[in-house]
Formats: sequence, C-alpha cells, structure tokens
Amino acid sequence: MVTLIDTISNPLRPRHPEKVNRPDALSPPKPDWIRVRAPNTRGYADTRNIVRENGLVTVCEEAGCPNIGECWDKKHATFMIMGDTCTRACAFCNVKTGMPGSLDAHEPDDVADATFKLGLSHVVVTSVDRDDLADGGAEHFAQTISTIRARCPATTIEILTPDFLRKDGALEVVVAARPDVFNHNLETVPSRYLSVRPGARYFHSIRLLQRVKEIDPTIFTKSGIMVGLGEERHEVLQVMDDLRSADVDFLTIGQYLQPTRKHHAVMRYIPPDEFEGLEKVAYTKGFLMVSASPLTRSSHHAGEDFAKLKAARAAAAR
Repeated sequence: MVTLIDTISNPLRPRHPEKVNRPDALSPPKPDWIRVRAPNTRGYADTRNIVRENGLVTVCEEAGCPNIGECWDKKHATFMIMGDTCTRACAFCNVKTGMPGSLDAHEPDDVADATFKLGLSHVVVTSVDRDDLADGGAEHFAQTISTIRARCPATTIEILTPDFLRKDGALEVVVAARPDVFNHNLETVPSRYLSVRPGARYFHSIRLLQRVKEIDPTIFTKSGIMVGLGEERHEVLQVMDDLRSADVDFLTIGQYLQPTRKHHAVMRYIPPDEFEGLEKVAYTKGFLMVSASPLTRSSHHAGEDFAKLKAARAAAAR
C-alpha cells in the first residue's frame, strides 16, 4: 500500500490532501495473475541515476506503475513534465494533488539530454494537468518535442497529454509540433466519470482525439482505459466504437490497481482470458493496434508497439 504522506519534499504535506478524510475503500486481494518483480537490476539503477542527475520526474514513479522494474531495466522511462503536482484529483491516480509551481524553462533541455543519455529510439512524454496555466502547458509540450527533435533527430516521440479542457487553441499548438504519437487516455467509461475522473468530460476527450486527426492525419492517435472500476462490458464496447468514430489508431486496456485505501476501490479483477477477448473484439472494430492485459499501461512497450503500429498502417494502405 502506498503511503498518503509525502515524506520526501514535505513531511507535513499530505500527498493527496483532498482524499485524507475519505473513508477507506477496500479492494479484494490481488489474484495470482497480477505479480511483478521487485526493481533491483543494474539497468534499473542506471535509469534511476540518469533521471536523478537531470532532475526529472517520471510518471513511472509518481503513479506507482507496476511495470517500472521491467521498463527501467531496459532504460525505458516515461518523463512527466511541468512538475509532480496535478491540479486535479482523479479518484484512481496516485500523482500528488495541489497547486503546482512555475514551469522550469530548462526542462525541455533536461528531457532531451536524458533521452540522449538513455539512448532512446522512442520516448514517451506525459504531464500533470495544469489547469492553472492559460494554455494548459501546451507551449511547454511543444518546446519539449522540438528540443528532443533537435538533440535526438532519430528518436520518435510519443506524448500523453491532459485534455486541455477550456484551453482554446492549446491542442493546435501541440499538434503543430508534430509528435509521432498523440495519446490521450479516456481512463474509464462515461458512466464512471463523476466518481473516477470528475474534472474531465468524456465527449470533450473524444473530440480532442478526433481533432488531432483532422489537423494532421499522419499523426498516430492512441487512448486507453482501465477496467475493474465497476464498468459493464457493453460500456467498454461502446468506448471502442466512440474511439473508432474519432479515427483512433491504438487502444490500450489494463487492470485498475488501487494506489491507496483512500483511492477508488477495485470492484473486480478481470482475468486474462477476458482481456484476450476484449483485444480480439477491438481488432474487429478496426484499431490498427491493441494492447489488453492486466498489466497493460499506456507507455508499456511503447517503442515496440510503435514499430508494430507503423507496420499495421503500411499493411492497411496496400
């Protein structure tokens, strides 16, 4: 269980102040199919050192990703820009909540430098929500993309963005920087938004993904959801249809895992065979790429999946 108190930067500041007074939400015991190795390899240590030396934040650590040991051993890290504090308080997320600090003007250079040192052929950059900024951090995203391009011209770039809700023109700034993959996660089905993702709007997120393709059809689009939050199967299938109506290329589906007892409870652990079934259905609906398993996460195997995504598009064009 992850602690609710941030004892590193401020021992008195709750990591999730808006959740401290909530009653505990108890999840059932984890099943046998959800098991990960402890991160203790040389590759993991090397990646951690490069992240620390460049003063960077990773979603791998902040969100408590179960795949951190595997990914960091391969020197694959997902950089989280614009700080470690989010302006929203989603019920599933372990990233700190509060008022973020000012943007670090050197961060794009630091991310590009770490990308170079890690030798990444494909890099994933995400961020916290920055509702406090006039553009939601769009220009910072664009600067980070262009700086990585200049430092590592052979590296392909995948971004995982917030929804830029009520930030007119923000999406256009990010798309103009031409990332190779534009990812924005729906996270859950529409009926669960008020309890799981209350600061977001489902159809705004669908429209965001659709708009990316309207602006630049060459950019791959991607989205993901978690299951085990109380959704029904038919709702998951409807999400697939909504994403395909927005011409989204790549869908990820993973098991929700409760970060602490103050977060949303796991309502059900979905067995691997059900994930396999969802993956098959998603492919029949026209996605170029689908990844569905208990431990699937947005940036897990992102580099390998990007290669498959390009191959799938090329095959479909023949």
